[in-house]
Amino acid sequence: MTELNTFDYELPPELIATQPTQQRDQSRMLVVDRQANTIIHSSISKLPLYLNSDDCLVLNDTRVLSARIFGVRKSTGGKWEGLYLGSDESGQWKLMSKTRGKLISGETIDLVPAHPRQEQKQISLQMQSKDAEGYWTAAVQSDEDHHTILEHFGTMPLPPYMRRELATDIDWERYQTVYANQPGAVAAPTAGLHFTPDLLNECMQKGIQIAKVTLHVGIGTFKPILVQTLDQHKMHSEWCELSEESAVLLNETRQKGGRIVSVGTTSVRTLETVAQQGSLNAWRGETDIFIYPPYQFQAVDCLLTNFHLPKSTLLVLVSAFAGTELIREAYEKAVEEQYRFFSYGDAMLIL
Repeated sequence: MTELNTFDYELPPELIATQPTQQRDQSRMLVVDRQANTIIHSSISKLPLYLNSDDCLVLNDTRVLSARIFGVRKSTGGKWEGLYLGSDESGQWKLMSKTRGKLISGETIDLVPAHPRQEQKQISLQMQSKDAEGYWTAAVQSDEDHHTILEHFGTMPLPPYMRRELATDIDWERYQTVYANQPGAVAAPTAGLHFTPDLLNECMQKGIQIAKVTLHVGIGTFKPILVQTLDQHKMHSEWCELSEESAVLLNETRQKGGRIVSVGTTSVRTLETVAQQGSLNAWRGETDIFIYPPYQFQAVDCLLTNFHLPKSTLLVLVSAFAGTELIREAYEKAVEEQYRFFSYGDAMLIL
């Protein structure tokens, strides 16, 4: 039985990165070698030096939606704020909702653009029902597809610790990976934010293969753990896909004795979900996999990741991969050396 408090640590608030570095590949990188039991300081620009020519990097190519939306309650004129979490086959939206006073089923929300827009649009949401966890289903009073509506009305859904009301021009560029091309996430797969086209090219010139997976980062990734024993935590499901092309690349890598290097915890969860079906074949569907110690990894050999929030599912996964004690020591060293933490923070490479 694994206790949540095992994954707590003290973080000075000034180490939380609220802004990105000037350049994507300027971040520091803590290198944790599990076999040698060593922790050394490096930088993300030196990543190719730690990889072998027969390795394969696995990138999550999801694209962050403008999922944070604002509106006015038609009945009261009160302000309303929501986070789009997805839509079902009938086109109804699933939302997190925030407003003063009690929202009632059947209420109408008139959407208001988060940023100034030249084109005027009038689109409303009719709030249908609230589930046991407090998420709302809403009918959209429009024939436009949800991506177009969100692009017009929404803003980038930045984590609250970044402490700003709306995404800036810098956020629009930097809270998105350079290879993001599958819209559907409500948070960025942050380990990928460090990569520039040049860094990716440097890896490929060394012979390192690049495989893409898609996991649309949703509430499951960042929802806090509210139970004290981890086996009682239930993850929300998120949609993911491993293509035929990527599956072939990964199997070839293993056959040649190369390592599968997962960029980010979302890539890990995709690969481990697929591996549970028996082998790394093309697969798509919903995953609610929650990886916590002890866990036997089947599809990942190395992991590039950021520094995660205390008591989060992400920190628990990283601890399962590298060992709780080694990760505790690595985090202590990172705090000591004033690494930058969380989404816009520095990286950790676990070999």
